[in-house]
Amino acid sequence: MSTEPPIDSEYIQKHREEIDHPLWQLFMRFGEGNRRWFVVGVLASIGSRFLSLVPPVILGVAIDAIFHDSAEFTLPFIPPAYLPDTTMGQFWFAIGAMGVAMVGQALLIFARATSLNLFSHRVKHEARTATYQQMQRLDMDFFNEVQTGELISILSNDTNRLEQFLDSMMGEAIQLIVLMLGTAVILAWLNPQLALVTLMVVPLSAVFTYWYMRLAEERYTDIRESVGDLNSRLENNLNGIQVIKASNTEGYEDDRVEDHSYRYFRLDWLALRLGFVYRPGLRVLTSLAFIATFIVGGVWILQGPPGPLSGELTVGTLVTFLLLTQRLVNPLAQMGNIVERYEDAKASTKRILGLMNLPVRIQDAPDAVDLENVRGRVEFDDVTFAYDEDETVLEDIDVDVEPGETVGLVGPTGAGKTTIVKLLLRLYDVNDGAIRIDGHDVRDVTLASLRGSMGYVGQDNFLFDGTVEENIKYGQFEASREDVIEAAKMAEAHDFITNLPNGYDQDIGERGVKLSGGQRQRIAVARTILQRPSIMIFDEATSAVDTETEMLIQRSIDQLAADRTTFIIAHRLSTVRDADTILVVEQGEIVERGTHDELLTANGLYANLWRVQAGEIDKLPEEFIEQASERVAQQALDANED
Repeated sequence: MSTEPPIDSEYIQKHREEIDHPLWQLFMRFGEGNRRWFVVGVLASIGSRFLSLVPPVILGVAIDAIFHDSAEFTLPFIPPAYLPDTTMGQFWFAIGAMGVAMVGQALLIFARATSLNLFSHRVKHEARTATYQQMQRLDMDFFNEVQTGELISILSNDTNRLEQFLDSMMGEAIQLIVLMLGTAVILAWLNPQLALVTLMVVPLSAVFTYWYMRLAEERYTDIRESVGDLNSRLENNLNGIQVIKASNTEGYEDDRVEDHSYRYFRLDWLALRLGFVYRPGLRVLTSLAFIATFIVGGVWILQGPPGPLSGELTVGTLVTFLLLTQRLVNPLAQMGNIVERYEDAKASTKRILGLMNLPVRIQDAPDAVDLENVRGRVEFDDVTFAYDEDETVLEDIDVDVEPGETVGLVGPTGAGKTTIVKLLLRLYDVNDGAIRIDGHDVRDVTLASLRGSMGYVGQDNFLFDGTVEENIKYGQFEASREDVIEAAKMAEAHDFITNLPNGYDQDIGERGVKLSGGQRQRIAVARTILQRPSIMIFDEATSAVDTETEMLIQRSIDQLAADRTTFIIAHRLSTVRDADTILVVEQGEIVERGTHDELLTANGLYANLWRVQAGEIDKLPEEFIEQASERVAQQALDANED
């Protein structure tokens, strides 16, 4: 038996929690090929913030040298020989230098925005595409566990949150770091003692930010999960809108959506409330730095150095300090937004990478070969299977099907009939035994060649939004119109298609809602015919249609089954009456096998099922009725547990 853990919510959550440094992992996985744009954005961010510090420095020098004549006109990084000697020359030089810095800052801001925006959108595109590709290859257990709305939330909301952080907040974070470092260097160069007073806010802000991030991380993780739950509820309700209206349960569904929406609102509000404390608190700290600088600097100029401070402080230097300190206020106050978006993006990235890191269990073996020239011999060799360790679904299934034979699978609901064909398609792997096609174990051949050799028609076949022809050609995209028409004729679909307003070019709407159930089934049959499979599988293909449509579809099945190995799962036993072999499945075991007449003569489970459909209820043994009642009760219990 398999020892692999089941793919459930705990298993998926565990993979998310195991991800360390999610944004760094995502950058390394999807940033390659786009890193040049990231580097340009980082350099432009550094340059733009550096240039933003130039005007306050020049202004401070100009006040002392030009207006107060209390210091020489010197600028960092510029040799004195390049500076004018006259007062007016220095005045216009200062104005020109500030103008150049401002224009250069504007150009670098444009370069930063363009490059980081391009980088973030490319990463979002690659992350979404790779996540979808991985999602398509995950095992069916995953899709049984995770709802569609949750997956859409990952592909849409989470990737968008990621892009928003990479696009704007990352650039803001880089600029803030450059601003703080550059300001600290300039202030220390101008007056190290006053710089200590001004920069005392930095360690306090760091401690305050660390506290906020510890609390925000968990809250944003919960928010992202609540968004997925809300999307799942909305997606389920929109898909089931006809049932809701027919059942007059709009009020009930209103309450359910309101509950999910309120949970999202409550979690979002808790995170926002935390931000309402953090952002004003950070602004208070930075404002205190400005006030402290102004008080100490003002006293220094008016009365001399206060307390342990010493030396001289000029008016120009104080103005530069005040301007640079004031410039720290708004960026530091924006730290709250940066942290929020970071935690939000980190939570989203964990959901993306958590899905990306889920192992694909059903995949090609390293030495898998293509299944070619399929004749259609199928063997189930002592097959045992369980979806989880608690309950065996199939046990000791032995079946030999010769090429071209038709096999009917019948039995009570939940007996394991559909599971048998799922194993044949290798949607799951057997726990014990083997399944072979033409002598090849299905685990030893490529999935593409295995599933390409089979055609599957279920009870509720999915049709895509598009035209009739596009849906019939799905999977055989190069097929001609003549091939499509031939397949439609074999599926008994051509007549109703030609009666549609636009014929084969008629748009059928999402999931084919503009067609009847029988019409959708016949288009699905036509699609399967066009694939020309060697093995056909019909899983309750006629159970949801009227009698006349069933007759038409049955004629199609009979034509297809004439020269192909065919498996037919049916509750309507008339569908499999002419099968070469009928397998009766009960509680995961084949309890009877034979032709229709042989099974009636045996007077077992098949014969009783036939009496039920023939309306001969009074001829049923009491034991069969009791077993049927127990099965129905168990199915209701299982549904409630699910």
